[in-house]
Amino acid sequence: MATKKKTENKPVEMTCKVTDWDQYLFGQGNHYEIYKKLGAHLTEKDGVAGTYFAVWAPRAKSVKLIGEFNNWDGKDYEMNRLDPLGIYELFVPGIGEGSTYKYLIEGADGNLHYKCDPYGYSAELRPGTASKVADLSYKWKDAKWIEARAEKDTEKMPISIYEVHLGSWRRHEHDEEKDETGFYTYEELADELVKYVKEMGYTHVELMGIAEHPFDGSWGYQVTGYFAPTSRYGTPKQFKKLIDALHKAKIGVILDWVPAHFPRDAHGLANFDGYPLYEYPDPRKGEHPDWGTKIFNYEMNEVKNFLISNALYWIEEYHIDGLRVDAVASMLYLDYGKSDGQWVANKYGGNNNLEAIEFFKHLNSCLLGKYPGTMMIAEESTAWPKVTDKPENDGLGFTYKWNMGWMHDFLEYMKLDPYFRKHNHNKMTFAASYMTSENYILVLSHDEVVHLKCSMINKMPGYPDDKFANLKAGYAFMMGHPGKKLLFMGQEFAQYQEWSEARELDWFLLEEEKHQQLQGWVKELLHIYKKHPCLYSLDRSYDGFQWINADDADRSIFSFVRYDEQKKKSLLFVMNFTPVAREDYRVGVPRKKQYKLILNSHDEKFGGNDIVEERATVYKAAKGECDKQPFSFSYPLPAYGVAVFEF
Repeated sequence: MATKKKTENKPVEMTCKVTDWDQYLFGQGNHYEIYKKLGAHLTEKDGVAGTYFAVWAPRAKSVKLIGEFNNWDGKDYEMNRLDPLGIYELFVPGIGEGSTYKYLIEGADGNLHYKCDPYGYSAELRPGTASKVADLSYKWKDAKWIEARAEKDTEKMPISIYEVHLGSWRRHEHDEEKDETGFYTYEELADELVKYVKEMGYTHVELMGIAEHPFDGSWGYQVTGYFAPTSRYGTPKQFKKLIDALHKAKIGVILDWVPAHFPRDAHGLANFDGYPLYEYPDPRKGEHPDWGTKIFNYEMNEVKNFLISNALYWIEEYHIDGLRVDAVASMLYLDYGKSDGQWVANKYGGNNNLEAIEFFKHLNSCLLGKYPGTMMIAEESTAWPKVTDKPENDGLGFTYKWNMGWMHDFLEYMKLDPYFRKHNHNKMTFAASYMTSENYILVLSHDEVVHLKCSMINKMPGYPDDKFANLKAGYAFMMGHPGKKLLFMGQEFAQYQEWSEARELDWFLLEEEKHQQLQGWVKELLHIYKKHPCLYSLDRSYDGFQWINADDADRSIFSFVRYDEQKKKSLLFVMNFTPVAREDYRVGVPRKKQYKLILNSHDEKFGGNDIVEERATVYKAAKGECDKQPFSFSYPLPAYGVAVFEF
C-alpha cells in the first residue's frame, strides 16, 4: 500500500471496540475470541475506512502507534488507555491491508520498547520485525471436509503423518533478483506438496514453523508472531489456499504449536511493557537456561487466555485439523533442564507446574469440545500419567501422545549390527506391553535426523544394500505396530544427508533405483495401512494385536497379527532382522485359513530378487502346533525379509 499523507491518517476518537465485558472475560482467562478485539482490525468509523489497534500493556506509562503511515513517528498517535486491565486502543483512518506498524511502549522501567503486535495477523519478512495489517477474509471450499471431520472418531481412523518443513521440502534455484530466499510459496506448495502427499498415501501433513519467527535456524520453535503465518512463504490468504487444497485432496493439516517458551528478541513478548508480562517475573520460573528463552506465566489469566485463544484461532480462522504441542514436558516440570538453585518448588514442595497442568486441562477441554474431530497431540518425553485421558479423570486431555519410548528403543535396535540384535530383542517388543496406557503416535521425527544423529538410512548398519534392506524392515515393523504413524520428510526415499533448514531435500537421489524402490516400499505400506482397518481401528486394545512369536531372539524374527473389530480381515506380519535367510521357516497362525501374501520385500519392484511367478501368493495353514498356535504354514523367509499376509 502506498503511504498516504499524514493528515489522512490522523487518529480519531472512537467508541471502544474492547468493551467492559471483553475486559472481564479476558481478565478471567475465558475470552476465547480475544484475537478479534486485540491486534489490528480493518474497520470503519462514520463511513471512513481504517484500522483499529488494541494492545495489552498494563504497566506501560504510554503507548504510541508507529508505522509507515506516520514515518515511524508516534508524536500524534498516542493510544487511549482502557482500565482496569491496561488495554490501549486507537483508530486510524486510511490505513489498509499491508501497512506495517509497531507499538512504541514507554515502559514502567523508563525505557522505550519497540514491539511488534502480539496479536498481529501478519508480519514483515525477516529481517524486518514489524507487524502488518491483514485482511483474513477468505471464501473456503472445504465445508464437506469440516462437516465430515466433526463426525469422525480419531481413535478409529487411519492417521499417517508426513512431517514437513516447508522452507526446505523444495526450493527454487537461488536468484537474488527474483527471490533471495528461493522458498516455494504457499500457492506453489498447494500444487506440488498436495500432489506428492496424496500420491504417497499419507492421511495428514504436519507443518513445522508456521507461526512467525525471526531466525530460520530455530525451525519455527522460537515464535514472535503467534497469530501470523510466516511471511517466508506468502500471505495469510495464500496459507489458507494451501490448507484448502490439502482438504480438497482429503489430507488433514496439523500445525506445530509452541506454548512452552518464546525468545528474548527485543521486538517480541519478552519484557513487553518494560517488565515481565507474558513470562514469569522470577527467572527461576521464567527462563529456560538451556534454550535461552522465556517461559510463559501460566499463573496469569491474560497470558493463558492469549495461548488458548491462539490455539482456537488456528482451528477457526485457518481450518487446521490439529495441533502438535511442542515440549510439553518442559511445561509440566518446574525443574526441566535446570540444576539445583535454578528452579522453585510448587506450594506442595514438588516439581510439578500446577498452573501448567490446569492450563492443559482448560485448553484441551475448550478446543476439543468446540471442534469435535480435531486433535491435540502432545510431544511429552517422560512417563507423565494420563496424558491422553480426560480432564475429569485427572488427565491432561490430549488426543494423542508421541511415543518417544518406542522411538528410542526402535532406533537403538535398528542401529545395531544384526549379530547383536538377539541380545536386544526386547527393545522391539517392550512397547507392546504398554500400548494401551495412552493413545500413541509412533514417530520418526525431524529431531532424529539432525545434530549428528544421522539420517534414517545412515543409522542402519552394514553395506549400502544392507542399509536399504534394514530400513525397509524397520518401516514395515513401524507400520504394523499399534499406534498412529509419523515420518519426517526425506526419510521416505532415504535422504543420505542430515536434514538442514537451509537447503532443500536431495530429490536428485530419486534418479537412483534403490531410492525409488524404498520410496515405492513406503508408498505401498501407506496404502496398505489406509486400506486395512485392522491397522488402525483398535490401536489401544489388545483385541487388535496378537504376538505370534515375540521371543525368537536367536533368529531376530518377529511375527504378529493385527485384527479389526470384526476379525474378518486380518493381517499377519513376519519380519527377519538379520542377513540370514531362513528357507525352512514356519510360522504359526491362529486359524486354519488361506493366507494371501500382499506384501513381499523381496519383490523385484522393491529391490529383491524374487520372481513373482516363482513365489506362491497363497499359503494354506495346516494343523500342527507352531509358535504356540494350533496351525502353521511354511514360508521361505529371505535375509531381511518382510512378508505381510491377509486372512
